Amino acid sequence: MHSIGNEALLDLRKVAFLCSRKFPQEAAEKAYRWADAQRLAGTCVISGYHSPIEKEVLCRLLQGNQPIIIALAQGLNRLHPEWERHLAAGRLLIISRYAQSVSHPCESKCYQRNKMMIDLADTIVIAHASPGGSLERLCSDWAGKVTVL
Repeated sequence: MHSIGNEALLDLRKVAFLCSRKFPQEAAEKAYRWADAQRLAGTCVISGYHSPIEKEVLCRLLQGNQPIIIALAQGLNRLHPEWERHLAAGRLLIISRYAQSVSHPCESKCYQRNKMMIDLADTIVIAHASPGGSLERLCSDWAGKVTVL
């Protein structure tokens, strides 16, 4: 695993947050309320922050001070400039299974990234898993760890 940031965050209790790319509006509303609550509670959330809901959850979490882990499905070569101050503050860790030469995520890389996050997390929160999709298949293997919003 490759990383940038505060590796001590891996020792914290972590909640993995995932959501399919296609989702009903009520899933988004629940996810945003959940993210606001996690920010206030100081929960360490790990996610790929890749789908539209996951991206908005990251925006909400970055408004707080709690630890955040971002798991990429590509190399650590393209980081968002806004992340710099959070890295400097020691509240952010960015991880990847992939070398810097891997520049674009694909479905199989996203699946492997999600599996890595689930392995690292203590609990898993799913905003929405599309029926028959890869997220639904992945979570079926971890039913005891999964909570659906």
